[in-house]
Amino acid sequence: MALGKSTFLNLISGIFKPTKGEILIDGINTKSKKDFLELRKKIGIVFQNPDNQILFPRVYDDVEFALKNLNLDNKKERIENALKKVNMSEFKESDTYELSLGQKQRINLASILAVKPKYIVLDEPTTMIDSNEKENVYKIIKELKQEKYTIIFVTNNINEILLSDKIFVLQDKNIKFSFNKDEIIENSEILKNSEVRIPDVIQIILKLKENNINIKPKNWTIDEMISEIIKICKK
Repeated sequence: MALGKSTFLNLISGIFKPTKGEILIDGINTKSKKDFLELRKKIGIVFQNPDNQILFPRVYDDVEFALKNLNLDNKKERIENALKKVNMSEFKESDTYELSLGQKQRINLASILAVKPKYIVLDEPTTMIDSNEKENVYKIIKELKQEKYTIIFVTNNINEILLSDKIFVLQDKNIKFSFNKDEIIENSEILKNSEVRIPDVIQIILKLKENNINIKPKNWTIDEMISEIIKICKK
C-alpha cells in the first residue's frame, strides 16, 4: 500500500494491517484479531472529515457507541465528562445533523475521550472547519496535553506544528528528521532546505533576531510575540 500520512495513522491505529513487519502499541500487535478491542481502548483516531465519524442522529448516542462496543462501564459519567472536555455538554440531546462541522469534530473527539485511551491520533482534524472552531480544537489539544494524553497530530498547516512538543517531518515514506519544538529555531534552515514553510511566529522571531532583538517564547503564539515586543519597546 502507498504510505502517506493518513495511511501511517491508520496503520498505527490498527485500522489498516501492515503487509510487512509488525506494529506494537504497548505490546499489542495491531494484526491481532483477538486483541483488537484492547487496542481500541488504547488508541483512538479522529479523521479529517467530521462527517465520516458521525453515525447517529443524536449526540449522546454517537458518543455512547464506542462504549457499548467495548463493553465499558460508567457510560453516563464517561459521556458527560467527555462532552465537558470539548465544551459540548449543552448539545448532549442535540441532533448531530444540525451541528456545524467544527462542533461535529468536537463530538468525534468526545467519542474518543469517553473511552479514555492512552493515545489520541488526529488526522488533519482542522482542515474542514472554520477559524473559530480551529481555535476550539487547539484549546482542547492544549488541555489534553496538560492531562498527559499522548497526541499524534498530522497536519499540512505549518503553524499547527507549534502545538506539538516534538516535530517529525515525513518524506518519501520515511522520517526525514525530527526535533523538539524548542529546537525549531536552530532547525529552521533544515525546514527551508526541505521546502517546508517556516511557521509565521518563527519567521517573526528570525526577522527580529536579524535586527538584534532576541525573543524566547514559551507558548509560541502571536499574542505572546506581541506582548514580548511591547515589553522590549517600553524599555
